[in-house]
Amino acid sequence: MQHRPAEATERYDVFHTDCPARDVVDHVTSRWGIWVLISLRGNDLRFYELRKSIQGISEKMLAQTLRALVQDGLVWREVEPTTPPQVTYGLTEFGRDVSEPLTDLFDRITRRLPPRNAE
Repeated sequence: MQHRPAEATERYDVFHTDCPARDVVDHVTSRWGIWVLISLRGNDLRFYELRKSIQGISEKMLAQTLRALVQDGLVWREVEPTTPPQVTYGLTEFGRDVSEPLTDLFDRITRRLPPRNAE
């Protein structure tokens, strides 16, 4: 049986619906949260670059996902005062820490999948 650190157990009850850590987990594991974190692991990206890298995400969903991840402290946002403003996103130290096992998970999945047939 694995034990959690005492301070984490005392500070957060992740199984309680009012736990703030639960919101962060929900944002990270949301349909688009995972893809945003993995996309930002390689480079800081502008909004349009991020949207282009995550096929299937709408501008609205990307904006909502980024807003939540910025509020959670996983992603930073920098606005350059140009016309129009250029907005760049990147991972905070917390975001890098959280995204590392996600990247490992995807690497494990893709290693185990059968090879794709070229069509």
